[in-house]
Amino acid sequence: MSKKSAYLSLAFSLFIVIGGGSGFYFLHDYYKSSTVEATSSLGEKVKPIEQEVESLDLKSVIHETQKSVVQIEVNLKDGTSSGSGFLYNSDGDVITNAHVIEGAEKIIVKTSDAKQFEAQIIGMGETTDIAVIRVPGLKDYSPLPVTESRMAEVGDDIIALGSPLGLQNTVTTGIISGLDRKFILEPYRYEHIYQISAPITNGNSGGPLIDGKTGEAIAINSAGTDTGAIGFSIPLPNVIEQIKKWTEEPGEITVNEESKEAISTPQGLTGEDFKENATYLLGYFYESLSTQDYVTAYSLLGSRWQSNMTYESFRNGYIHTLDVEVSNMTGSLNKTNDEVKVTATIKADERTEDKKTTTSLYNVTYQIGYENDQLKILSGKAEKLK
Repeated sequence: MSKKSAYLSLAFSLFIVIGGGSGFYFLHDYYKSSTVEATSSLGEKVKPIEQEVESLDLKSVIHETQKSVVQIEVNLKDGTSSGSGFLYNSDGDVITNAHVIEGAEKIIVKTSDAKQFEAQIIGMGETTDIAVIRVPGLKDYSPLPVTESRMAEVGDDIIALGSPLGLQNTVTTGIISGLDRKFILEPYRYEHIYQISAPITNGNSGGPLIDGKTGEAIAINSAGTDTGAIGFSIPLPNVIEQIKKWTEEPGEITVNEESKEAISTPQGLTGEDFKENATYLLGYFYESLSTQDYVTAYSLLGSRWQSNMTYESFRNGYIHTLDVEVSNMTGSLNKTNDEVKVTATIKADERTEDKKTTTSLYNVTYQIGYENDQLKILSGKAEKLK
């Protein structure tokens, strides 16, 4: 954590990439002004990631893996800090770094669709910077595919996912730029680790390093340089046996029924944080549409909206949408502080019936709030601009 400033002096300074302070509810600028793309044809079936991983493009790999990546908020005796992690199995076990959760009095994880759950430590290294936390609320969720034996090679394309500086679902890309690196950041010893060119910084700790072609997690992002130009990741094949042991024989933990339920508006959540969560969710909604993940996008709608629109009607409404540019996204809290109105400008390229492309501008307005302890898009409308 930020308290452990045991930097190694080589030709540069190394740091453990965990975020200090209360950066848990910040919105990634990616969603403030983002361009999303999708190509689709009516009636075309989309194959699941596990059936045809190799054929997926970069955007699809990122979107699918993000579903299994979580942001980790840690309450400490003297403050808070944040990091990242990823779902390892259907028991709700999440892999992260030991330094992310060291000294934790309470651990909260936040999923890509803005759900929040409590977690308990089931295994933590003393000199090896790995840990596993159990999240009962994520039981039976789809885990991230993990490579257990194949080692990466220099030049392999990689994707680093995590929540640097509290900015959830941040993505950086690069290559494996070195192998078998070794250094010490007390009390942790890093040996035979990957050097990567994908920038990582505070808060990336514990997030997965993804193979850009297969979508598998190949390592745990753990440390970086003070310039952010070089990062270091622990190869999963080197630590997978210890991770398995912890998940199969967890340390003594207490799981109460409340920890299985999603946390609604967390105690102490300010209006500004609520607005950030709401705008983040709408950004994730558009990202899901951009990758033809209509199932996820539809699941973000409130029950009343879903009761008035079937999934088939929802999908058909977006099937001819090609490029979508989202800008000017802002949120405002209502007088009772239980809903956020989010407005944005949408520039959409749409395929017409004669297979031509037309560009349209819309002003959109959404009401976003908690429903059964889950953040949902409750209603929305769009006004087409001339």
